[in-house]
Amino acid sequence: MTSFVSYECRDGLAIVTIDNPPVNALSHVVRAGLIDAVHAVEEDAAVRAVVLRCAGRTFAAGADIRELGQPPQAPILPEVIEAIEGARVPWIAAIHGTALGGGLELALGCHARIADPGTKLGLPEVSLGTIPGAGGTVRLSRLVPIADAVELVTSGKPIDADRALKIGLVDRIAEGDLLEAAEALARELLTHPMPTPLVDRPCPDAETVDWNSTATALARKARGAQAPLEALEAVRESISLSGRDALRKERERFLRLVASEEAAALRYAFFSERNAGKSLAAIKAEPADLSHVGVVGGGTMGAGIAVALLLSGTAVSLLERDEATVAAARQRVLETLQASAARGAITLTQADDALERLTATHDYVSLSACPLVIEAVFEDVDVKKQVFAQLDAVMPPEAVLATNTSYLDVDALAETTADPARVLGLHFFAPAHVMKLLEIVRGKRTNDRALATGSALAKRLKKIAVVSGVCHGFIGNRILAAYRRDCEFMLLEGALPAQIDSAIKAFGFPMGIFAVQDLSGLDIAWAQRRAARATRDRSQPYCHISDRLCELGRLGRKATKGWYDYSTGEPQTDPAVTRIIEDERVRTASTVRGFSDGEIIRRIIRVMQQEGEALLAEGIAESAADIDVVMVSGYGFPRHRGGPMYMSGSEALQATDAP
Repeated sequence: MTSFVSYECRDGLAIVTIDNPPVNALSHVVRAGLIDAVHAVEEDAAVRAVVLRCAGRTFAAGADIRELGQPPQAPILPEVIEAIEGARVPWIAAIHGTALGGGLELALGCHARIADPGTKLGLPEVSLGTIPGAGGTVRLSRLVPIADAVELVTSGKPIDADRALKIGLVDRIAEGDLLEAAEALARELLTHPMPTPLVDRPCPDAETVDWNSTATALARKARGAQAPLEALEAVRESISLSGRDALRKERERFLRLVASEEAAALRYAFFSERNAGKSLAAIKAEPADLSHVGVVGGGTMGAGIAVALLLSGTAVSLLERDEATVAAARQRVLETLQASAARGAITLTQADDALERLTATHDYVSLSACPLVIEAVFEDVDVKKQVFAQLDAVMPPEAVLATNTSYLDVDALAETTADPARVLGLHFFAPAHVMKLLEIVRGKRTNDRALATGSALAKRLKKIAVVSGVCHGFIGNRILAAYRRDCEFMLLEGALPAQIDSAIKAFGFPMGIFAVQDLSGLDIAWAQRRAARATRDRSQPYCHISDRLCELGRLGRKATKGWYDYSTGEPQTDPAVTRIIEDERVRTASTVRGFSDGEIIRRIIRVMQQEGEALLAEGIAESAADIDVVMVSGYGFPRHRGGPMYMSGSEALQATDAP
């Protein structure tokens, strides 16, 4: 045994415990300890059954990700699981917390499984660009209905204990103490013949799955990522072969995928998110109390922020202008909660509990009891300055004030208060209760307590925090504005909106840049351009196409026309837009040529990289990895490609003629 795996025997029952905090990752030392435990059991004639459990807050939550892509060290996980599966006595997995990836594969190698009620179980390997590599596809597909196996392996999403029991992934849910329940199950198993190992069980009927339509739907959802499709094929292959042959094939596929560029990019994305906003960890100041937070503005964004806070257990005071807008804001929060419940993200009870923590008001004084207030009114600097002046008049000096702005100068807003040090930016992404990214904007005078509060809020809301300095658009919107501007210049040079959007989607973005503008509304950026007109550098090129669309009232989906025509419901290319583009080409005497999809993508990524390099040089972003986190988590950059900064100079960027 090692210090990471302990073994004890009492009354013929062995208890094998993994203790590798914080998540009991199945690292080399743990695997070695488990093999030693198997040998000890086999040599101890007094042992009649084994309970495998984990100390701490979770069962084995998966492999040690730091070992992925490295030369494997024996014993590898498949060997450990095969040793347990082939043991002379039954092993029972006592599962709590999470059993993910290799952790669930370990449990599948046992002869029975019992779980705590709150347990989550899943095979998330596709999120790291690979598939289960220790028998997950083989054993799972011989234990649960094949459609459920396909869903678990290809989606990577975990399921709860109740669903696991329903589909047969676990044999029992523990009532009371998990270890005692596992011991009882072990003794019950001893009254029956030794269970047949999963790998030796018969294959299910593959005809219950329409493999072709499943692959088509999966490819559409994967947006260019290959791991989900490989996972589907692995399940299909596993039930067409004997268990032993299927294990060998699965391992070959796993090793090929784990060495792929996609897997490397996804590992980079994983660690980049884990390390995002690194400077926040060094702050020693105590954050403000987040049990009660004020939100000013009950529009779409303000209501979304309020919902995110309410679902985290925070009481919210939501402020609007008058009785009518207060009622509308409350209704907006209610509808957002109901929609979340309807799609299964929360329960109706959770929605009701959240709504009880909401107070809607039009009295600024009622916010004075909130240690943190987040302003989320219309994106207009004068309106926001008025809000901050009113907050400054009623809030106690220790309260932290935050602005949810996408572009505006946080320092200028802070200067409207008596103490700019307590002001920071908190740039949420819509919908705020769903999107995982939060840009924490550090003003030139923002103090550590305000930053600590932003960091604590991100953790409370389970969001990824990235720190940005103050500039127009911060990290994400500055890059977005740069590549959107260049896409419009490509229109002058010969491309068309539909071609650019098609290339962007083929690369892996959920939407093209022109479709995104139509969805958010062209008037927002138009207002910003008009506001900046007086200070615009006239020596720099400027594309007027978007301005001309706005002047014609083509403001996007809400006006039924923008870059596309939505009058029939679905976006259609519009000859009127093409004529405007052609007119501008003539007016600017542009040289027109053809573009390949690969050229479009390379140009977009290079613009992103150039703007990212400028953000780093100016000290706005703290690291290239932070920039990638922002673009992946907030702007739809395909996660399986790592991010624009990750792709800098890579072979993947050079090979984008076939995105």
